[in-house]
Amino acid sequence: MIRSPRARSEPSPRPMMRARQNSAGDEYAVNGNNGYGGGPSTGGNRSSEDVGEIHFSMKYDFQQNTFVVRVIEAKRLPAKDFSGFSDPYCVVSLLPKDKYKLQTKIKKRTLNPRWNESFLFEDFPIEKLKTRTLHLHVFDYDRFSRDDPIGELFIPLQDLDFSQNYDVWKPLLPPKSETKNKYGEILLSLKYHVTASQLTVNIIKCKDLRIQDIATHSSDPYVKIWLMISGKKVEKKKTKIYMRDLNPTFNEAFTFSVSVDQIRETSLLITVMDYDKIGRNDLIGRIILSSRSDPAAVAHWNAMLQYPKEAVSQWHTLKDD
Repeated sequence: MIRSPRARSEPSPRPMMRARQNSAGDEYAVNGNNGYGGGPSTGGNRSSEDVGEIHFSMKYDFQQNTFVVRVIEAKRLPAKDFSGFSDPYCVVSLLPKDKYKLQTKIKKRTLNPRWNESFLFEDFPIEKLKTRTLHLHVFDYDRFSRDDPIGELFIPLQDLDFSQNYDVWKPLLPPKSETKNKYGEILLSLKYHVTASQLTVNIIKCKDLRIQDIATHSSDPYVKIWLMISGKKVEKKKTKIYMRDLNPTFNEAFTFSVSVDQIRETSLLITVMDYDKIGRNDLIGRIILSSRSDPAAVAHWNAMLQYPKEAVSQWHTLKDD
């Protein structure tokens, strides 16, 4: 049984494989890594397909059955903010099952971030690892809206020789055009007043919600909020019901009493439901906001803690689990 992988930062190690500069002087090659080499290119005009490069390393610990990915740095990322910079972070996962998504820290106002963080996928047998694809996805953090994808990289692991270590530069691929989420999205704000020990959630609106009622080709949505502390449901609140509306605007705020000692163990289960007069109400989609959720939720939660007394708004993509 695979335990949840854990991530931790480590001091910068010696290079796993030695890099050498070739005679052309504008790029690097990595010795002995079966074509997974390459260093940051430095010349030429930038095309729309050029979204920068990422430097990372991989190794497998056969004694511990642990796959180690180190996200080192990125170069020449495109600017996503009006300031001419981005606030990049990298999400690490193993496809096709990306249950364990691990994330680097956010680096503010830079197009050449250096993370130097290691992520360990523990109790992962080599036979199972070779059925997976390493996915590195770089995003630009946005405090007030959805994070923008910058670029991504897919590394199939089936043909790699893990008797050796890999230390490589690879160009990022432009992000695929995002298809409309089948469950919809929700915009909400969070505010935590430390002195008053109050956590306020403002459900602002939803868009592109999933159709639940075939006859009306619509849904009757409302939002249910569970305050959870240490994984236990403590208090529930809910919005009004909006009939036949896939893009409802709620603008309803709810306040919970949460002490400073409890806030780190607190999470919010936000569920969008479809009201049904006759049968059971149907789930449209949900999210969980906490310091240990998915990257977008964690970023929102951390921003709330970083800016006390200030309502921090962000869009979230609804899920069905």
